[in-house]
Amino acid sequence: MSQPVQDRGRWRPRLDRPALVALLLGVVGVAYRLVLTLLTVPVSNSDEATFGLAALHISQGRAHPVFLYGQRYMGMLESYLAAPLIAVTGPSWPVLRLPLLVLYAVFLYLVHRLTRRIGSPWFATFVVGLLVLGPERVVRDQLTAVGGRPEVKPAVLLMVLIAVGWASGAMRGRRLAAGLFGLLAGLALWSDWLIVPYLAVAGLLLLYAARRELLGWAGVLLVAGFVVGVAPMIWDNLVAPPGQDSLSVFREISSRAGPSPPWSQRLRGGVLEGVPLAGGLCPIDGCARWQEWFGLVYPLLLVVAAALALIFYRRTAGAPRAVRVRPVAHLALVAGAALTLLSYVRSPLSATDPLGNARYLSVLQISLPAVLWPLWLAALACWRGTVGAVGRLTGAVAAALLAGLAATSLVATVLFATTGLGASRDEERGARELAGALRADGPHEVYGDYWICNRLAFNTAEDVVCGVLDANLMPGQNRYLPYWRQVGRADRPGYVVEAGSAAERRLRRLLGDRVDSTPVREVGGYRVYHPEDPVRPWR
Repeated sequence: MSQPVQDRGRWRPRLDRPALVALLLGVVGVAYRLVLTLLTVPVSNSDEATFGLAALHISQGRAHPVFLYGQRYMGMLESYLAAPLIAVTGPSWPVLRLPLLVLYAVFLYLVHRLTRRIGSPWFATFVVGLLVLGPERVVRDQLTAVGGRPEVKPAVLLMVLIAVGWASGAMRGRRLAAGLFGLLAGLALWSDWLIVPYLAVAGLLLLYAARRELLGWAGVLLVAGFVVGVAPMIWDNLVAPPGQDSLSVFREISSRAGPSPPWSQRLRGGVLEGVPLAGGLCPIDGCARWQEWFGLVYPLLLVVAAALALIFYRRTAGAPRAVRVRPVAHLALVAGAALTLLSYVRSPLSATDPLGNARYLSVLQISLPAVLWPLWLAALACWRGTVGAVGRLTGAVAAALLAGLAATSLVATVLFATTGLGASRDEERGARELAGALRADGPHEVYGDYWICNRLAFNTAEDVVCGVLDANLMPGQNRYLPYWRQVGRADRPGYVVEAGSAAERRLRRLLGDRVDSTPVREVGGYRVYHPEDPVRPWR
């Protein structure tokens, strides 16, 4: 990546050309996402606000949650990262998202380092260039604090780098590296269980690299690091009521009864739509048929990448581990992607709501260096003219696929940057107008739907608290019960509804003859009703 050069008696690193280009691309990617962060794009929502409220509570010493309020399986690492900043500046969306921007920069650096180690310098630059691009689906996964994915991706990449470095024999402080590996694995497991396939293959890669060394102090520190990282989850499960431990809750969610879509629908939603959506080839509202091509070729790329890695591993029989670890690392990344994709396709959600759940495939970015490596090798061989007619044809197809991948991602990014920001800004402006109006003039205890409530509480730094109702004005998904109790004790709560929504029609029917005398304000696309007597049909 760099070469030391001497300048007037002092040594300084000099980036080679591929590294310099990758650095410039990375700066562009981080700057682009910094602008989006400052503009609160993608638009905020109540899921993210729940993490923000938890960060606010942590910063004030009021709570130290292990899992997301209202559930017991999504770790709160993102809230803990944001808490020190919120303690200084107060709650705001850019402050909440700033740690995720840093994690994205770390992710770019680590994927570049890993790709250079197991691939080539210019291929690493190409991978960074792809990951710099960011339409809405991609940047939403990278910049919104909704748990798991922004932190587990750099964690897994660093774990793989530790294993590769261990096998190369150049790593110092191996015992500490083993402890760090275990700590990262524990933190990632606590943060998001969906990363388990990658943790498993990274562990196997370390076992290959370290072998007998893990039988000593390195293994002890590995286990100790893992226990420290996963300790919050262990403690919470020990004190949880029966049936409320994270494993039981996760098993209950995974086994909920419902219609079982056929495998054809799961494959279409999970592979043909999910993979291009997660890879940034489509707009947020779905993929056109021509944009699904990457989902079609992705399983084939996994097979080819695995076969190529196995061939290289067999050809290097007798070579040092420093050489053979490269194909083993490729196999680990391919296996992680395959297991993740298989796990997603097995879920009915891949068929019933591919648009809403494609975010779970964003971790496939970890495997991009292994998945695209065969295409890069074929294209490079064609460009150098070292293959025959069949090889040249294969290389031309591979180059076209790589170019198509980059061009499709670029088009999706440009379309989002030029046409997609306005709607997000308008929606965010309406939410802030609502928060400002209620904060200034009240009421300060209100009812609203799920997508209104916690965002309203975060936007007002809890000056306004909100109890969640469903469309029938019955109790809804109240993640933070103290808000529900506080609003329930209010003598004259308000009701915040979207103008013209089913909830507003239901509220007006319940108000009956009082509807004309009830004060109503319209703010930012919402209507705030403030009746003299509360409307609580569940009592």
